[in-house]
Amino acid sequence: MIRDWVELNMTPGIGPRAAAKLLERFGSAEAVYKATRAELEHLRLPPETVDTIIARDLRFRAEAEIQAVKKLDGDILLLDDGVYPSSLREIYDPPIVLYVKGAWSDCLNQPCIGVVGSRRCSTYGQNSAIMLARDLAERGVTVISGFARGIDAAAHRGALDAGGRTVAVLGTGIDEVYPRDHKKLAAEVLERGGAVISQFPLGTPPVSENFPYRNRIISGLSLGVVIVEAAENSGSLITARLAMEQNREVFAVPGNITSRNSFGTNYLIKGAGAKLVQQWQDIIAELPPQISAPLLPPPLAGQKKKEATVVHRLTLVPEGLSPAEASVFQLLTPDSPAHVDWLFDKSKLPISELTAALLNLEIRELVRALPGRCFVRKL
Repeated sequence: MIRDWVELNMTPGIGPRAAAKLLERFGSAEAVYKATRAELEHLRLPPETVDTIIARDLRFRAEAEIQAVKKLDGDILLLDDGVYPSSLREIYDPPIVLYVKGAWSDCLNQPCIGVVGSRRCSTYGQNSAIMLARDLAERGVTVISGFARGIDAAAHRGALDAGGRTVAVLGTGIDEVYPRDHKKLAAEVLERGGAVISQFPLGTPPVSENFPYRNRIISGLSLGVVIVEAAENSGSLITARLAMEQNREVFAVPGNITSRNSFGTNYLIKGAGAKLVQQWQDIIAELPPQISAPLLPPPLAGQKKKEATVVHRLTLVPEGLSPAEASVFQLLTPDSPAHVDWLFDKSKLPISELTAALLNLEIRELVRALPGRCFVRKL
């Protein structure tokens, strides 16, 4: 019964590896609750865990949990379900229960790529995540990330900007939004055909030990994981290590050698065999042929297209701009924020014309305003 699986998942002392031992020994969650105390103690479970299983202390709480998930329009997937994600079932310690909400089946039936990185990211990192996620999503790839601030949020937004699908893997219950300021982003993910996924029961708070468990789900659901920015002790490096252990592809975006956020990505490229990523093609080319072939253009045409895309994004001025807008646009770059005072000095425009030009460029989604009256070009 689904109740037995949910109850087992809620039992203190039963993590993925303990659950794997129980299922290997008894075959199913139902069989665990028919085991004797001696059989459970033989597996060296904590005494309080054995007491909870024998007493069925969480039985009614599990039944209430199932009803609460239904009220949220969510679903509960069990490890022995036919609908449980097959890629996740393959990993060493898959969660025995997944709480899901949204169009999870449509999302996971497409090729999936994880995009993760630093919470305290640079403008360069944020732009890179948005660009890669957008370009992948435009081609039918589901972008999976961890819903954190910084690179994760940029990856989700890039996929949404492209009208594609994205999946947020949470370190909380699916009824919790963390961080709190991502409520609008959570709503957009679900409204636009995305999904949220968690292994944790409803009401689970964002405690630090949950996030490594979340990271293994991100990599487990993905064909490969792209690390955009990562400091020396970043959780994104845990995701990269888990991806390697799960035999997934690992990609990294190179960064400025003087930036602390580039330590992890540059290390992965230099010493861990990660594939250097500059464009979406670098990612798709490493995927199985049956997935990559329909998405990649012929080599010659692809090279020309790639070069044209880079030139267009970095040097060409979009059509329809006024002289003032064009001059301001050419002063901006995607990576280095320009303060309005610097733009005023360089453009030689009256402040009213400069302000109007920046506003019109924002409306056309060609530039992005940053805190502190700074601006960057959107990729």
